[in-house]
Amino acid sequence: MSLTPARATALLLLFVLGVPVGAAGALLQGGWFPGGLLLALLGAAGLFHGGARLTRGRSGAVAPAAGWLVAVILLTASRPEGDFLFGAGLGSYLFLLGGMAVAVMCATLGLSQQPPASDARLGK
Repeated sequence: MSLTPARATALLLLFVLGVPVGAAGALLQGGWFPGGLLLALLGAAGLFHGGARLTRGRSGAVAPAAGWLVAVILLTASRPEGDFLFGAGLGSYLFLLGGMAVAVMCATLGLSQQPPASDARLGK
């Protein structure tokens, strides 16, 4: 698909939307460990899959995943004061690796395309 101004705007908005989803997921997974982790990964999966459906292409899943990754990487880094958002627990690693796995799945799974109406009945 060609990059039209509308498509570029949609991809930019999806990237920007990936940042707060990543930040909210980082806070949520640590706050309510088992349920929060699942909710954070489901929210990320919804955004990634929804972006792919919206743009009808893989770039729609990659753009919010890139925004999600930027937010998560920035929140992973420790500050000079020694503060950090992610602990070294199982939940943090599951969120990081699970989010990346969800992004890869949403970007690589093929979107099912319906054949055009004229091709649907070949014998006609």
